Parts: sequence; structure tokens; C-alpha cells
Amino acid sequence: MKTLLAILVFFLGTTCFAQNSSTVPAAAPGCGNVNTKFNVETNESQHPFAKPDPGKALVYFLQDDTNFTSRPRPTTRFGLDGNWLGATHANSYFYVSVDPGEHHLCADWQSFVIIGANLTTAAAHFTAEPGGIYFFVAQNHGGEHQGPAGVALWPVDGDEAQILMSKFALATSRPKK
Repeated sequence: MKTLLAILVFFLGTTCFAQNSSTVPAAAPGCGNVNTKFNVETNESQHPFAKPDPGKALVYFLQDDTNFTSRPRPTTRFGLDGNWLGATHANSYFYVSVDPGEHHLCADWQSFVIIGANLTTAAAHFTAEPGGIYFFVAQNHGGEHQGPAGVALWPVDGDEAQILMSKFALATSRPKK
């Protein structure tokens, strides 16, 4: 009986190690490949407010680090329907054009900036209408006296988003090679 139990434990243990972590997607349906990383540049002098192309919708992604008192601040990458679209860093934003329909979003720290951070991925979903403009904020939190570090993702009113965008930098990002 002990031999059978030992063999069973051995085989169960080896199946855990056989998983290839490079092909396992992030937990949220909107996230992309976990190995994709971005270089981010920000421009504090530009604050564009674009209009959607005909038949399309526009989605703005904002990173709000107001409640993130630690340094360095995280680079937050944003995904849509399983593909990374770009990234932001330290109170910045970008926007993308999307097709109408239901979409799954993801905000994820591309690396850990605080040891013990436990909520480094957040998700949301929405339905885009042609001509619609949508705003989503990734609120990063953490640092001294703030509890566990992490990120939350939620939609924000367009007027509030414009206030934040007037204070934030425009982000451009490129995948690292």
C-alpha cells in the first residue's frame, strides 16, 4: 500500500512540473502572453482627445498612481480580448480604436515592484457601441501604510477621465525585443 501511494505521489508531482509556464495565459480573459513586456515613453505636453473612426469605438486606458506611494512605480500593460495593446507608467494614458461588440479587458503589472504584491492583475468587460468612447482606469495602490499593493480596473465617467488626462502624460509603448 505504501509503495502504491509513493508511486501515485510521484506521478502527481511530475505532472505539476511538466507544465510549461511560457504558454500559460494570465488569469484574466483579456490578458495577453505573460512573457510580453513593453518599453514606455511618456509626453507630458500632449493631451489629445480623439474621436472614434466611423463604425468603431475608442477606448482610453489610464494608469492612476495617486495612491501608489512606493518607488519605483509599476509599468501597467493593458490587454483586450487576449492581446496586449500597450502599456503605461506613472500617471499616464493611451487610447485605441476597437470594433463594436463585447470585449474583455485586463490591466497587469508587467513586473513586481513591491515584494508581497498580491493583486497585480485586474479585469473588466464592456460592450462597445459604434461611435462610443470608453474610459478605464487602472488604479495602482500600495506603499507605506497602505496594505497589500495591487491594481484595480474600472470604468470611469468621461468628464472625470478628461480631468485625469489633463494632469497625466500621454504614453506610447513598444513591445521589448
